[in-house]
Amino acid sequence: MRRRQHPSPTSVNEVGIRLDCRGCRHFFVTYEPRNPWGCRQFGFKGKNLPAQIVYQSTGMQCAYFSANASVKNTAARRRKKKSGILDING
Repeated sequence: MRRRQHPSPTSVNEVGIRLDCRGCRHFFVTYEPRNPWGCRQFGFKGKNLPAQIVYQSTGMQCAYFSANASVKNTAARRRKKKSGILDING
């Protein structure tokens, strides 16, 4: 069984407005084929990313975008591993 691929939207449009919800603490994946993405702050699900729906409806960038703490800290937690050394502790 093949999964249907949704087109990956661009993160910034030609005007420079952020139209990507990935990394926002209010963004979630619904796993519903008809409405794959949702926003907890606005309380809706849709076929497009919530930031795109907000931009289409209001003509403004989403005011509730808030970076997810786990996404912000991911880069800080990454460590460079030395080549040739096995790291069994992670």
